Amino acid sequence: MRILCFLLLTLCLLVSQSVSGIGKKSDHYRCVQKGGTCHFSSCPLFNKIEGTCYNGKAKCCIRSY
Repeated sequence: MRILCFLLLTLCLLVSQSVSGIGKKSDHYRCVQKGGTCHFSSCPLFNKIEGTCYNGKAKCCIRSY
């Protein structure tokens, strides 16, 4: 009986670790939701850097008026 409880506890811990990443939005998705575009080079004219994309490898550029 103790072995069964130990196996169940181990299974629950493994599942909780794998589920923790579900529901997190990527930085690219958040940039596009704000109306921005992702660029690996500098932002186009009349745009400002508002964050990052692709795990910090690119810039999120949003038009500034």
